[in-house]
Amino acid sequence: MAEFIKAIFLGIVEGITEWLPISSTGHMILVNEFIDNTGFTDTDLFLYVIQLGAILAVVTLYFQKLNPFSSKKTAEQKRGTWEMWFKVIAACVPAAVIGLLFNDYMDRIENWQVVSAMLILYGIGFIVVESLKRKAKITDISQLSYKTALTIGLFQVLSIVPGTSRSGATILGAIMLGCSRETAAEFSFFLAIPVMFGVSLLKLVTYNGVLTGHDAAVLVVAMAVAYVVSMLAIKFLMDFVKKHDFKPFGWYRMVLGLAVILWFSIIK
Repeated sequence: MAEFIKAIFLGIVEGITEWLPISSTGHMILVNEFIDNTGFTDTDLFLYVIQLGAILAVVTLYFQKLNPFSSKKTAEQKRGTWEMWFKVIAACVPAAVIGLLFNDYMDRIENWQVVSAMLILYGIGFIVVESLKRKAKITDISQLSYKTALTIGLFQVLSIVPGTSRSGATILGAIMLGCSRETAAEFSFFLAIPVMFGVSLLKLVTYNGVLTGHDAAVLVVAMAVAYVVSMLAIKFLMDFVKKHDFKPFGWYRMVLGLAVILWFSIIK
């Protein structure tokens, strides 16, 4: 029972932090300090595969926009949907190549010092970029060129550094390249589909342990919770950026980064 409770809690953390630009790794490090996160919930398989629940939330919310086979779309709209997917794939290539090359190294440097530094650095980045008050030139994904999509993909590569936040890096990069906040957030959601699905599949295929019935049940519960919470988090973010900028997330990251430093260097 205790492991199911932990799975629910971690599913909530995953659902919130995966989509908001605040670093899921930073939160997981702090969460693991306050709960006895041992057993199956502490394996890479669990921590990565619960992301599938979060991905299903994106697919559910944007199914019509993502579906190139929809009978409700005209031939031109279907071509536009395929074009969007080609841009997403192009943007994911850098992360797929560079991420695989440096994955093991980044796992080794995942510590509170690196995480806190990235939390603060990108927090400052959001505040500085938003303070420049750039006028958005790209207000829809259809306006993205392949060059811009690929450049956003290069920003996504930065998220392999622990504490950066995948959504944070891509959103920040997209805004710097002239995207509106809504477009930046939406494209970040879509980029997550192949990236997170691929990582989760890789963890399943390379898992060395034995997945018991109990482990599978724990994983399903966590995925279900991550799915529901992700739906709420995505809706919240899209509503929020229609009226506000990303500065509050920048300040939050800085406070969290300082909290990590305070906890590990002084309190603990």
